[in-house]
Amino acid sequence: MDPKQALQELEKMGADGLTAHELIDLKVTGGLTYNDFLILPGYINFPADQVSLETKVTRNIALKAPFLSSPMDTVTETSMAITMALLGGIGILHNNCTADEQAAMVRKVKKFENGFITDPIVLSAKHKIRDVLEIKRKLGFAGIPITDSGKVGGKLVGIVTNRDIGFCEDDEAELETVMTTKVVTAEHGVTLQEANRILRESKKGKLPIVDSEGNLVSLVARSDLLKNRDYPWASKHPQTKQLLVGAAIGTRLADRERLAKLVDAGLDLVVIDSSQGNSSFQIDIIKHIKSTYGDRVDVLAGNVVTRDQAANLIAAGADGLRIGMGSGSI
Repeated sequence: MDPKQALQELEKMGADGLTAHELIDLKVTGGLTYNDFLILPGYINFPADQVSLETKVTRNIALKAPFLSSPMDTVTETSMAITMALLGGIGILHNNCTADEQAAMVRKVKKFENGFITDPIVLSAKHKIRDVLEIKRKLGFAGIPITDSGKVGGKLVGIVTNRDIGFCEDDEAELETVMTTKVVTAEHGVTLQEANRILRESKKGKLPIVDSEGNLVSLVARSDLLKNRDYPWASKHPQTKQLLVGAAIGTRLADRERLAKLVDAGLDLVVIDSSQGNSSFQIDIIKHIKSTYGDRVDVLAGNVVTRDQAANLIAAGADGLRIGMGSGSI
């Protein structure tokens, strides 16, 4: 055969394998749930750094790295959920614990990285050093704005950091004796980009955002600026810039109370953890979630393997489906 005719011969013979359309055609494959298949290499005319793996997990949530960690107590708790989100995936927190414990894990993930922190931990000048140490023990940071009321919205009077309390031996000393009173701030309405510029130039760890009367409105953290640099693929909420996190629940009535606490803590994705998703119990809780919370939280339902199962959950309002049944599928 003339080598120049190779492409014409290929056209006569047809390409190897199946197209994506043929692959998902049940008349051709009979279904893929339990099958293994190989992706054949094709012609490349682009560099690797132009490849995007961004994938929609649900109707409203897309991940740059399409990986989810399992809602098992041996797999996903706070540290795994944070790591998954930083690397472009999402962690699904297990529910083999009390509702309060699971909500606390959600809250820790959401507090790990923020844009504007609209509900920062705030203390008053009359609080003690031990109060800061307790916050550091629980949440891992000690940079805390001080207001006259000890709450967001109060007049900013100072800030306490590790540097202020590091060499203090009296844990009962009031914060007004150690706090920094000359605080670098930005006015409410500043953009996140401008706030990050101020942080870089001031070399401070925290930037309080205040209104025209000096009242604390929010906070920006230098640690978040560094995380933005080190983890460009991180999965974040488009408005709050907090890390995305999911959590598992069941279909019992008590799980509705559990979910209320999870949503209040900032949950982005609820996974209904069941090996057989096509049930009246799951359909009822999907309808409850969508009618109660609307778009505040996405629902990943399942598990399913057939079109009938999938159609029932989609019709109930599911934003995404978990595919696969059998040992290890959940």
